Amino acid sequence: MKRTIEADLLTDIMLMVFRINGRLLDGGDRLGAPLNLTSARWQVLGAISLSSASVTVPAIAEMMGMTRQGAQKQVNKLEEDGFIEKRTNPRHQRSPFYVLTPQGAESYARITDLHTGWANRLANGLDAPDLRAALALLNSFDQRLALDATESEERT
Repeated sequence: MKRTIEADLLTDIMLMVFRINGRLLDGGDRLGAPLNLTSARWQVLGAISLSSASVTVPAIAEMMGMTRQGAQKQVNKLEEDGFIEKRTNPRHQRSPFYVLTPQGAESYARITDLHTGWANRLANGLDAPDLRAALALLNSFDQRLALDATESEERT
C-alpha cells in the first residue's frame, strides 16, 4: 500500500512534533532547574493549578497526556519535596486529591513568569493568524488521534 500525499505530509508533521517535543522538554527543564522543577514536574503542577476542582492522579494524567504511572511518579516527587499535598477523596479512598502547597503555588507562579518571557521571545516575529492555523490543525489531529484510540479499543 502506498501512502497518500496527505499521509506523507502528516508523517512529516509527526516527526516534527516529536523533535519539537524534545526541545520543549529540554527548554522546560532548563527554565525550571533553578526552582527544582523538571518539565514533567511543571506539567503536573500546572494540571493541579489550572484545575477548577480537586484533582486525582488519573485526572492529571489525562489532562497532560501522561501515563498514570508517569503522573504518579511526578506526584510522589512533588509531594516529597513539599510542592503539593494529599487530601482525602471521600468517593475513592485509594485515589486521593492533590493540591498545591504555598511553596508549590509560589513555584508555579515563578515558573509561569519565566515561561511568559520565554514564550514572548519564541513568538517574536511569528504571525498570529499562522499560529492560530497551526493550533487549529494540531487540535484537529489530536481529535483524530483520540478517536482512533477509542475505535482501536472498541475493536479489541
